[in-house]
Amino acid sequence: MNRRLVIIGVLILCTSIILRLLWNGLKNFEPDEFKPAAVIFVVDSSASNQQNLAEQKKFLKQICSTLDPEDQVKIIKVSQDAYLIYEGAPHNTNEITKAMEAFTKYDPEELGTAYGDGLKKAFSHVLTMKKEGYVPSIVVIGDLENEGATSKQINWDLLPENVENVKKYVPELSMMFLFAHPQKLDMVKEKLTPVLGENKLIVAPEQTAEKSLRKYIRALGR
Repeated sequence: MNRRLVIIGVLILCTSIILRLLWNGLKNFEPDEFKPAAVIFVVDSSASNQQNLAEQKKFLKQICSTLDPEDQVKIIKVSQDAYLIYEGAPHNTNEITKAMEAFTKYDPEELGTAYGDGLKKAFSHVLTMKKEGYVPSIVVIGDLENEGATSKQINWDLLPENVENVKKYVPELSMMFLFAHPQKLDMVKEKLTPVLGENKLIVAPEQTAEKSLRKYIRALGR
């Protein structure tokens, strides 16, 4: 009888200790706060990129399909000029398709690739969306070729400094460059890895774009 009481007492004591530990653990547990992402796409619709544009637009929509309903996307079209053609939910596939079909068609009157202007607009949107509580990111889709007015192109010597300035306000900034030739992407890595780091800078030619998507989602903190 005494032995049974001792065993019961030990079991009660152990149970109370476990429950207390569980209670303390739950009391101190703070789940990670979900922060929606704001993905700003810079899409090249210039003459030099038209051959691969259909596949690139398809991949853009694939990226959108991996995002959460609370996320936001903006699409900036780049050719001779750069301007916003869509902003809204990532899963609004019909509207995204309509916008890209309407504004990324080949126009023989438009000569040039205003990547520099496109990135300036993207950086401005990044700063605005950060203030709105989003985790901003930029995805550049295109061949990164220089055409047309030099003033509208990327200044590769100044780009790292511009990214660094944006990072002062948006330290979690990530960037992805897709579908350019490896020689162009190697230059991107050389210029921006010291600023963004390996985990926040993703580059991929057409052949490895699919594999880059998982790394990009991790760069968003998912």
